[in-house]
Amino acid sequence: MAKLGDYRDRRFILFDQLKIQDLSEHEKFGDFDQETYDMVLSEAEKFAENVLWDLNQTADEEGCRWEDGKVSTPQGFTDAYQQYIDGGWLTATDDPDWGGQGLPHALGTACHECFHGSNSAFANYPDLTHGSGNLIHSYGTEEQKNKYLSKLWSGEWSGTMCLTEPGAGSDLGIMKTKATPLEDGTYKIEGQKIFITAGENDLRGNIVHPVLARIEGDPPGPKGISLFIVPKNKVNEDGSAGENNDVKCLGIEHKMGLKGSATCQLAFGDEGNCVGELLGNAREGLKIMFIMMNEERLLVAAQAMGIASSAYQLCQAYARERLQGRHLSQGKNPEAPPVPIIQHPDVRRMLMWMKSMSEGLRALNYYTGMCLDRAQVVGSDEQKFWQGMVEVLTPIVKAYGSDMAFRITEYAVQVMGGYGYCSEYRVEQCVRDVKITSIYEGTSGIQAMDLLGRKLPMAKGKVFEGLMQQIDPTMEEAKKSGLLKPYAEKLDKAKKDFISAVRSVGAEAGSEKYMLGFLKAYPLLEAMGDVLCAWMLLWQATVAEKKLSELVGDKDKKEVINENDDAAFLDGKIQSARFFIGMELPKISGKLDVLKSEETAALDIEEKSFT
Repeated sequence: MAKLGDYRDRRFILFDQLKIQDLSEHEKFGDFDQETYDMVLSEAEKFAENVLWDLNQTADEEGCRWEDGKVSTPQGFTDAYQQYIDGGWLTATDDPDWGGQGLPHALGTACHECFHGSNSAFANYPDLTHGSGNLIHSYGTEEQKNKYLSKLWSGEWSGTMCLTEPGAGSDLGIMKTKATPLEDGTYKIEGQKIFITAGENDLRGNIVHPVLARIEGDPPGPKGISLFIVPKNKVNEDGSAGENNDVKCLGIEHKMGLKGSATCQLAFGDEGNCVGELLGNAREGLKIMFIMMNEERLLVAAQAMGIASSAYQLCQAYARERLQGRHLSQGKNPEAPPVPIIQHPDVRRMLMWMKSMSEGLRALNYYTGMCLDRAQVVGSDEQKFWQGMVEVLTPIVKAYGSDMAFRITEYAVQVMGGYGYCSEYRVEQCVRDVKITSIYEGTSGIQAMDLLGRKLPMAKGKVFEGLMQQIDPTMEEAKKSGLLKPYAEKLDKAKKDFISAVRSVGAEAGSEKYMLGFLKAYPLLEAMGDVLCAWMLLWQATVAEKKLSELVGDKDKKEVINENDDAAFLDGKIQSARFFIGMELPKISGKLDVLKSEETAALDIEEKSFT
């Protein structure tokens, strides 16, 4: 049965649609070419399938174990982590001066999709380590970089992010963890943090915790928060890990999914001996931490995509093999043989929805990574544009991507029926594992509020307008095709209607009707995801149609498709665009009607009436 699959699709998006090989024209990526990128992706796929995949199901069954303040990860994780480090995956896209390889983020996104698709619980550990290191790389002093970053990005130590507290989840401004200045310039840290991924583990010798806390005397609320580097074990003068820094793990959560990923409750300074170093300036903790938060949100998008992709690959392979029922055309023939369920219309509908949504989301994720890459190779003015594109796209790929990924895994169970509900077929684990992606690093509702309240109004709406303009060349190219022209016209109408809705909801959000405006924030985000996925799919179809035409030549098209795997893949890309734009995008008209509605029942209902 298929594992990761989608080998062609990853390469098609990277090399045929986005053409990341063209980045090599710039000095930053001048040492690379398409052959190098393909080799890196192949190695990521091999590691994911040959090492991580086989650990996934056993990790789900075994989970993590907490005993006397220590956490044991599932069997095999320690060896796999070392192989991950040895493979250079931890810093594949980072600064070569600190051990990185300097590869494009678009390629890094594809690799992370593979790792999470094969074993998302495992992939969380290095993701957090990288992010904590990136904070120090961005804001640390040279001394802090030499002391902590070198150990993090070499893989010798691991890292976390410590934000959430009991009673202070998304509202970080009410946190109670405090920092008291000491004479040597360090700070005594006291408080508790919960839901800390990888907060305690046996993979590495020391753990570096970036901890949000309030310096005594600083103002309440978000503006009074600072960020501190708090190692689990104090660091000796020679750089080695020393005695415990009064950091204790009080327990781990027993969760719906990702059971091999330790989710910890941590206590800092119960005995008054926890010491941390200020990272960056005082009272800029949230601003600094958002460097990591935004990185993690993009990683969560890749995580959701990876899990969903595995679910789709498993169920479509099953649908080809599972014999059940007669073909609809033979319904009255009692002697007709059973057929694979992939031949039944409703199963094909679900598979096409999963296929098209997966391909659209994957392209949108890689495109967001490509925007990061473009921001690194252009002049300052254009850099602001591409960085702005990343900021606008982040809540979409994180929230829309994670919610649609959950639906993909749900459909996978539905396609496989009773067998999909059983653990041995693994798709039910995908459902459980992927659900958290719409919750942590900012729920989908918070992402929607961020999109409406901060991202769409950026630069007086110019960034959003620029994003919408990026769609136009694709539509113009598609209108040259007799097959794709009607779909380009459908997307054109949906885009224009959506822009009108954005203006309407934006006006409400900025007026006395702001509660009504933000009531529509998530429907607005979902509609934007629909438009952007349709764009990605139409873009792919225009590329695929030309390549398929070259393969077919003057031969019979259907015959070529049935005999040539590449032709079948390209035809599948065209059909994905047709299905999504023809059957899914039209639903946006109802969503946009909601955005124009004055219905306030959800605001008018009394709390007591939610019974």
